Amino acid sequence: MAFYDEMAVMALELITEFGQPVTFRDTVKGVYDPGTGKTGPDTVTERTAQGILLDFTGQEFQTNSLIKVGDKKLKIAASGLTAPPTLLSKAVIQGKTWSIIPPLKEINPAGTPLLYELQVRS
Repeated sequence: MAFYDEMAVMALELITEFGQPVTFRDTVKGVYDPGTGKTGPDTVTERTAQGILLDFTGQEFQTNSLIKVGDKKLKIAASGLTAPPTLLSKAVIQGKTWSIIPPLKEINPAGTPLLYELQVRS
């Protein structure tokens, strides 16, 4: 196993031990049918990941004007994810739904995703 593959597994183990489950929910709008004049049902896809929800530091608030009071930092283990989160995904943590605020950062040394670092807002 390559070094970064081992690091991805280690990140997943640590975040699983000290973090919590996070459900990513993606919704694709139904297709409009001009014959019936109706829109089909939305398709919702969910996938579970392991993550750590953190507060931003005072220094981060001072240097980043896009952070609002109540925003959180969410670190997600990349290992085991079937698809990475997108800016349109919603993160559900302990029953609370969070929107992802740009930028979505991927920690990806040498082409191996280890972590996704997200700014989330409820």
